[in-house]
Amino acid sequence: MLWTFTTAAGSYLYIVLMIIPHVIVSLFSRTGNLPHILARSWARFTLLCSGARVELRGRENIPDGPAVYMANHVSHFDVFAILGHLDIQFRWTVKKELYTIPLLGLAMRRAGYIMIDRSNHEKAVRSLKTAAEKIRNGTSIVIFPEGTRSCDGRLQYPFKKGGFHLAMESGVPIVPITVVGSHEVLPKHGKRVKPGKIVLNMGKPIASAGSSMDALMEEVYNSIKLGYTL
Repeated sequence: MLWTFTTAAGSYLYIVLMIIPHVIVSLFSRTGNLPHILARSWARFTLLCSGARVELRGRENIPDGPAVYMANHVSHFDVFAILGHLDIQFRWTVKKELYTIPLLGLAMRRAGYIMIDRSNHEKAVRSLKTAAEKIRNGTSIVIFPEGTRSCDGRLQYPFKKGGFHLAMESGVPIVPITVVGSHEVLPKHGKRVKPGKIVLNMGKPIASAGSSMDALMEEVYNSIKLGYTL
């Protein structure tokens, strides 16, 4: 229970102490880049408080320009690991419910993260258009194509199509990320945090142009699945 307490206490204490500086910084950052850097430091601090270590492999597969990054999703710690250690400017697509969390919702808004309302197709489409605009302005997007966390740690398929539409319309590559080890730190519905090692395996960029939706989805699925064996 010690690591559970230190993780929760450290994470929320950091938010409480940094929310005012975060909002002030965001007033001078129309792009949201500076708030994103502060969010990255929050993620790293939370990982430190939890005893979780992160290793990023395949750094050479990170393209110079914008991309749509797609990762498997089994734990809240996927978010901390990617946010803290994927050292590029990117924006999350975030489900609407997370925006209702006090302080955290405000911080995500100021950082320019993209809210997805799954209950309203029209609003979801508008959100993806916002994401496409950010890509055209040079900022990458990170998406969990499964749509929700896996209960047993296995990759859920087929994926949601929104991120693939976004990549194809924007003409940018998809970079698969396989997150390994976060399920052991804190599984879905788990209540106890256990220290451990989380590995981010970066797959090779996959061109979105010239592919059908089904072929592109299968290629990304196979790449993420391969990452479990590396």
